[in-house]
Order: sequence, then structure tokens, then C-alpha cells
Amino acid sequence: MLTPTNKQPLGHILGGHPLGVVLQMCITTHTIRIDHCFVIANRLYNFSGRGDTDPSLDPAFAAQLKTKCKPGDTTTVVDMDPGSPKLFDDNYYTVVARRGLFQSDAALLNDIQTRAYVTLQAATNGITFARDFGASMVKLGNVGVLTGSQGEIRKQCALVN
Repeated sequence: MLTPTNKQPLGHILGGHPLGVVLQMCITTHTIRIDHCFVIANRLYNFSGRGDTDPSLDPAFAAQLKTKCKPGDTTTVVDMDPGSPKLFDDNYYTVVARRGLFQSDAALLNDIQTRAYVTLQAATNGITFARDFGASMVKLGNVGVLTGSQGEIRKQCALVN
């Protein structure tokens, strides 16, 4: 289950922040974001090492992504939140079930508690999203910040500077 140390589900964090906050494992969220095709290429073209597509992806969505993202493409970008890629909103929860770009999106539905949260947000147009997001940011603000030579602000989340 995706949880911080206080055992609260991360579903409300993963639906949220527009600033790409980077914490230890680069927890970023998908409300206002795009990403490069090469980041999802394995999910589209070689999920299990046999040239297949991730079965948790909606087949129509996978086909749509494949029209944009060709194997070896390192420059094309795709919306992480189709439908409202430039808005800070709760739309992420309506698409995550079968149209989330990342395996972490699909993983939200593997845990009963996190799935219930995602389902609630999708069914209620994010009734508690803003409140939960705010509370999550406060909790993240209380995480010990690494300073000096103990930490770094990464220019690219997946790469050490």
C-alpha cells in the first residue's frame, strides 16, 4: 500500500500538487503535468519483457498513446492528466482507473483503502480533494528536510544531479 509513515493513504497526494514537490523518492503528482514518452515506453511496448503492453492500461488509451509515443522517442510529451492537463483539479481521479500513465497510478487501485479513496473522489467530483490535498502538504512540510551535503534538489526527478 502506498502510505507515508503515519499510515494515511497517499491517494490524495498523488492526485494533487502542481509544483512537483520532490521528497526522497520524488513523490510528484499528476494534476498539472506532462511527461516524456520514453518514461512510459516500457509500459506501452515491453511491459513484461516480451514486447507487450501493460494489461492494466485501457486498450483504447494504450493505442492512443502509441500513436503519439513511438519506440525510442525521447522528445514527445503527453498529458499526465488527460482532459485537464493545465488545471489544478480533481480530474486525475476520474482517469486513473485505466488511463493513468504510470504503474504507480494503477497501483492505487490494488489496495482496498486507496481504491476507496480514488473511487470516492471520482464519484463526487473530488468532494474532499482540496481539503485532503492541503492536509497532505502540511504533513509533507513536516518531513525532515535534508540540507547541505545530505540532500539535493534534483533537476530531473529520476536522476541524481
